[in-house]
Amino acid sequence: MNCSARQAVFDKVNEMTLLKNQEIVLTIEDFTREGEGLGKYQGFPFFVKDTVIGDKVRVSITKLKKNYGYARLIEILKPSPDRVEPACPVARQCGGCKIQQLSYEKQLEFKWKQVASCMKRIGGFAEIEKLMEPVYGMDHPWHFRNKAQFPIGTDRTGNPVAGFYAGRTHTIIPNTACLIQAEVNQEILETILQYMKENRVAAYDEKRHQGLVRHVLTRVGFVTGQIMVCLVVNGHAGQLVNLNYLIDKLAQISGMTSIVVNTNKDKTNRILGSECKTVWGKDYIEDKIGDIRYQIGPLSFFQVNPMQTRVLYGKALEYAALSGRETVWDLYCGIGTISLFLAQKARQVYGVEVVPEAVEDARRNARLNHIENVTFYVGRAEDVVYRECEAADPDDFHDKKHPEVIVVDPPRKGCDQTLLSTMLAMAPDRIIYVSCDPGTLARDCRILCAENYEIKKVAVVDQFGHSCHVEVVSLLQRMSNTRERTITLDVEMEDYHRIVNGVDHKKRKNTAIDT
Repeated sequence: MNCSARQAVFDKVNEMTLLKNQEIVLTIEDFTREGEGLGKYQGFPFFVKDTVIGDKVRVSITKLKKNYGYARLIEILKPSPDRVEPACPVARQCGGCKIQQLSYEKQLEFKWKQVASCMKRIGGFAEIEKLMEPVYGMDHPWHFRNKAQFPIGTDRTGNPVAGFYAGRTHTIIPNTACLIQAEVNQEILETILQYMKENRVAAYDEKRHQGLVRHVLTRVGFVTGQIMVCLVVNGHAGQLVNLNYLIDKLAQISGMTSIVVNTNKDKTNRILGSECKTVWGKDYIEDKIGDIRYQIGPLSFFQVNPMQTRVLYGKALEYAALSGRETVWDLYCGIGTISLFLAQKARQVYGVEVVPEAVEDARRNARLNHIENVTFYVGRAEDVVYRECEAADPDDFHDKKHPEVIVVDPPRKGCDQTLLSTMLAMAPDRIIYVSCDPGTLARDCRILCAENYEIKKVAVVDQFGHSCHVEVVSLLQRMSNTRERTITLDVEMEDYHRIVNGVDHKKRKNTAIDT
């Protein structure tokens, strides 16, 4: 629709005098990246949660903006052929599984198209579909998460409850039997809630900053069966009345390996504090991805879907095309998950992470697996890579640090300009970009491909079934066979920000899905 036609629609809308709470009928035509249905009323767009493409619905207008509006679903007049009944009884209220009402096959199709759309619209890759593999989905998209963070609160009768936040709120929807979490969590939560009730241990009230138990964090090793329970408290372990009774109850659960109390006294939305005290068992659990074993503590970053992580890392390893002679740099390496995977096939792997505790975990995991061809550094990736490569002796094979392959797995905000500049200055043959946000992936690939790289392959992996989140791994190949050891990257700041501004990075509220 051109500008004059769009203005005509808006003028017509002004004449219609739409009002808040007015009921209208829409046919849902599209999905947003946040999983909201999009329908138009006489050309004016409305976003409606809990709808599916093809639904004919009656809605109530909740908010009107100049160019669009929001509405609440009242009734499904004619369901889409792709609509299914959500398996979870609180799926609509909960903030996590936003698209559980969509058949799983269509969820996968939606995510594949979401990646393609971002790569076209933001990245400018007009024929990206030709480079994209079919989406990698789950055989059984239930009970796949190995980590959960349950907020603890109080219901109207004063009893403690656990569950997840409703979308865009901090209102707890009670649910101890989440269908995407490990099944053992129900037994863990009900044990803790019963202990709190019997011993009058208060749940945390974030408005008054009072009460003790804030969250319960669980980690479950899907291969090893080991379990960690971490109670996040607004105080310390000594304030948990009759704690040994709770420990005895939890220790009876098959697989229980570690019980930890984490202290978080801050008035903050951040779930975990920095101080942990192990009150029973080990400080960590262990799990495996492929042949690699990892030690995972309460503060460790570890992919939450181990089965799909194996697919994701397998693709990264395939795209890296390692022969055993390559030097690989793994940026944003965390606890070394991808680094150790790559070390099985590379000559040498260097991992970089800004969090010192994560690097200690990475080094410990390397020792655990008897892997010696990997070195981890603490620091900003752009600083460490350039410094180490410049200091290396180019004539000493054993001191060779200049990369043939760079693997980057940044947070949702993507890579900053300095890191992109450094990667381009290093001029590796291949860049493997693992991303949890198709928008920032597209933006960064656009910048890299403007400087002598081209996208060769893209794989979409469904790590987070029934949510709108998706993981992507992309292969970028350097087009020139001649490496310039010292080049100056010149991505203008205004160009960078122009591309960045095409992506919405507004901070989102906590939901049931922690990526």
